Amino acid sequence: MSDSNKPLIKKICVITGATSGIGKETAKALALKGEHVIIVGRNLTKCESTVKTIKLETGSTNVDYFCTDLSDLSQVYSLAKALKQNYPRIDILMNNAGAYFRTRLESVDGHEMTLALNYLSPFLLTSLLIDMLNESNQGRIINVSSSAHFKGSINLEDLQAKNNFDGFKAYAQSKLALMLFSYQLARRLKNTNTTVNTLHPGLVATNFGKNNGLIRFYLRRLIKTNEISPLEGSRTCFYLATSEDVAEITGGYFVQGQQVRSSDASYNEKLAKQLWQVSETLTNTSF
Repeated sequence: MSDSNKPLIKKICVITGATSGIGKETAKALALKGEHVIIVGRNLTKCESTVKTIKLETGSTNVDYFCTDLSDLSQVYSLAKALKQNYPRIDILMNNAGAYFRTRLESVDGHEMTLALNYLSPFLLTSLLIDMLNESNQGRIINVSSSAHFKGSINLEDLQAKNNFDGFKAYAQSKLALMLFSYQLARRLKNTNTTVNTLHPGLVATNFGKNNGLIRFYLRRLIKTNEISPLEGSRTCFYLATSEDVAEITGGYFVQGQQVRSSDASYNEKLAKQLWQVSETLTNTSF
């Protein structure tokens, strides 16, 4: 059989926070492209509805879901175990789930909720799935960050924000932590087939922004732009997941499909290593 007649192998794509917004739009675009899409969400009804909608709108039958509360680290472990049992590898992991909390809440593990969902969860999930990503001929890890990371700082003495909690500061810290983790992971995976890139999707008009007026206000002031649709916001996600232009790029930060420089703090390798050690302790993992 000639190469042109060989059946294309579907890429296995895992997307967290995929029942709405840019996660859902990216999942839909990948399904339309013919990839095998696995959506992760915390609401069973929304998971079932999203899968049904994507199948109906794309004609794809290769759309699965796992209902997981990613703020609960035991459920992250269970998700990783289920993925390993059901799939031979992962080609694309898009850590998209995230939230902003106006008041300080704690996860079931006792972690500050913003940190747990926006940072510890993707740190742990990635660590548990890294072997599956390395099984791919071209594994891609895509971490959805935010321009809010420019306003972030890492307080290793009070990472859980037990003193003087501020919702935006906690959110900005979590996104800076995700940047530091992404760059450090890219350095560690330099000689493998797996790349790691981050992105700012833009100020997307989703329920995330609508339900959190303060974060929308801060981000609008920070990036000086109007809101865009989830479809527009998903374009950089889809680009990083599929484009051959970025096949050899790792450790990049992308905005509107272009690689740009992130904050000075995000390139602090010493801080990244310190944060990595703390994160391993908090998630009871190592990689």
